[in-house]
Amino acid sequence: MTPAPHRTSPRPRATNTHPLRFGYGTNGLADLRLDDALGLLADLGYDGVGLTLDHMHLDPLAPDVAARTRKVARRLDTLGLGVTVETGARYVLDPRRKHGPSLLDPDPADRFRRVDLLIRAVRIAADLGAHAVHCFSGVLPAGVLPANPADTANLANPADTANPTVTADTAEDTAWKRLAEALTPVLDAATHAGIPLAVEPEPGHLLATLADFHHLRRILGDPPALGLTLDIGHCQCLEPLPPADCVRAAAPWLRHVQIEDMRRGHHEHLPFGDGEIDFPPVLEALAATGYQALTVVELPRHSHAGPHFAAQSLPFLHRAARAIPAGAEGSTS
Repeated sequence: MTPAPHRTSPRPRATNTHPLRFGYGTNGLADLRLDDALGLLADLGYDGVGLTLDHMHLDPLAPDVAARTRKVARRLDTLGLGVTVETGARYVLDPRRKHGPSLLDPDPADRFRRVDLLIRAVRIAADLGAHAVHCFSGVLPAGVLPANPADTANLANPADTANPTVTADTAEDTAWKRLAEALTPVLDAATHAGIPLAVEPEPGHLLATLADFHHLRRILGDPPALGLTLDIGHCQCLEPLPPADCVRAAAPWLRHVQIEDMRRGHHEHLPFGDGEIDFPPVLEALAATGYQALTVVELPRHSHAGPHFAAQSLPFLHRAARAIPAGAEGSTS
């Protein structure tokens, strides 16, 4: 028999002295039922949740996803939790390929499966009242020629389509074209729904850095629905600027923020205190931007102890926020 779901009575939210709103990602609570995970986060005092659409929580491919979404929306409203929709589930589309298929796959049918998932995510986000939908580009397929004849326009010499060797520049140009074309219908859906699409620079992906985000923005013509997911750990990992400076540089496009500790040059999401990031300057910079959406703890490889890390993370962030110098919050200088 399935245990009765956890019930949490609505309660007033604690008023913090800082404007930041913190959440925790369900990809770090994968061993909990979604109802239990939401109840846990509300009990711990979180302001919201980063909800990864996946088979164990809110399956975007389930035939009854609309009814399930309505139920989750009611639960979020009862608990007073905000939400952003995340789409980084590892095997939600393909049980054999992590994060596959991607928006860069050579096969147009495979790319369409990812596009369809993201459009579903936009609809779910609208029904949940989410503040954004998160996504990423995917990795650049290595040594693969364009499968779509239209993509050959990116080749310096069309005769090269008969040659199995493609230069790195050609492959990357083709990948950027695929990415822009794949995101266009998603951005159309996001525009219609009034939900920002927040693209995340991901180490190892085609779109890996803030500079890459701006490259995509220019290719697409800077559509209003296109925003940025900024992962603070990724800034520490590979950006040329310190994380606090990354926040300031990204401010006009911030639509979603993920946060965890990390070390320079190592893409490993770490609990707070296990990496190298100095968090008070980061939170000070974030508060100064006026960002009002969720800042979500991202520990996807710590689900084995998810409740423990969720309980530890929020007090750490509150302590870091209290360390912001008086008068610095809300400053635009």
